[in-house]
Amino acid sequence: MTDRIFPRIQRGFLYFLLYSFIGWVYEIFLEVVVYRWGYSDRGVLFGPYCPVYGVGALVFLLCFGRLMARPGSPAFRAVRVLLVFLGCMLTATALELATSYFLEALTGSWPWQTYVNYGIHFQGRIALSPSIRFGLGGLLFLYILQPLFRRLVGALPDRTRSIVFWILLAAFVLDNVLTILTRL
Repeated sequence: MTDRIFPRIQRGFLYFLLYSFIGWVYEIFLEVVVYRWGYSDRGVLFGPYCPVYGVGALVFLLCFGRLMARPGSPAFRAVRVLLVFLGCMLTATALELATSYFLEALTGSWPWQTYVNYGIHFQGRIALSPSIRFGLGGLLFLYILQPLFRRLVGALPDRTRSIVFWILLAAFVLDNVLTILTRL
């Protein structure tokens, strides 16, 4: 049984890190190119990743993976796109809201800008515009990136995947420990 579970854990962790890194790049892109605020590290850890994006990606896979895999008529596929969009939008927004409360309790604030200047927002923690982007990002993730990453990670020989997993896990755990120790 562990012969099947451990490789799934390894793949899940590698997906988590890939999407955490992509989330970090996305945040930097918004900050530097779109908003022209200049560079600042958008992550809560030292490494170049935003774990909330990795968690969101895994949640999307758990919530919508079976729906994505279901065959169906053209009408069902069109409705499925809408359902996945709305589901990703709502799921990611709920995750962002929960993360803001968690990080505020842990560190005294949340590390992203508030949304108070957005037309429709809740406590400056979540807003409609980013929620729509989350839905679109979920579609990009589930329909384009995840199939690509599934093939990429699946192409790794078991031994190579295991070595990469252990090295990245050790680096991630060390990053978490150092972050916690520097904030005490």
